[in-house]
Amino acid sequence: MSKVTQFAWSSRVLHWLMAVALLGMLLIGMGMVTSLGNYPLLLAVHRPLGILLLVLAAIRFVNRQLKALPPFLDSMSPRERLIASASERLLYALMFLLPLVGWGMQSAARYPVRIGPLVLPPILPHSVGLYSVLRQAHTGLAYLLFFTFMAHLSAVLFHTLVLRDGLLRRMLPWSAPPSERDDRAP
Repeated sequence: MSKVTQFAWSSRVLHWLMAVALLGMLLIGMGMVTSLGNYPLLLAVHRPLGILLLVLAAIRFVNRQLKALPPFLDSMSPRERLIASASERLLYALMFLLPLVGWGMQSAARYPVRIGPLVLPPILPHSVGLYSVLRQAHTGLAYLLFFTFMAHLSAVLFHTLVLRDGLLRRMLPWSAPPSERDDRAP
């Protein structure tokens, strides 16, 4: 079997930063839907966190273009490789779309997006109809992100706990010791 090669350190750090931020964002979004009493506070955190995720997605995308990727594991079939590549593209698209749709939605409603003292300019004109469409789109995209995130996590757990093929070690934020880098079957 081939050696397990880790992703570049910058890729691993960005991956885990975004995973934590996305999970937090999804939980905050669920809280906004279920708790009207905490809605203003949650929205005040949700907006700047969304912009932070947009910035991190841009940095991650550039990093992804500049860093070499490790090869797929030998344990992955051609179909799994296709699914992994497609799901990665979907995750990247959602990491850009969700914050942009959210910002557009806020712009259409004339709600400012604040990051501390900075107020971002609106990216769309005021329109109640556009706001309504974007709000539904934002919710639908958030569900799609949640399901894609869960599919990604499930695949990682399957490879880690069932196949034990070293998939998770490739993305751990620390370097795997040389003795753990061999891709051995259990």
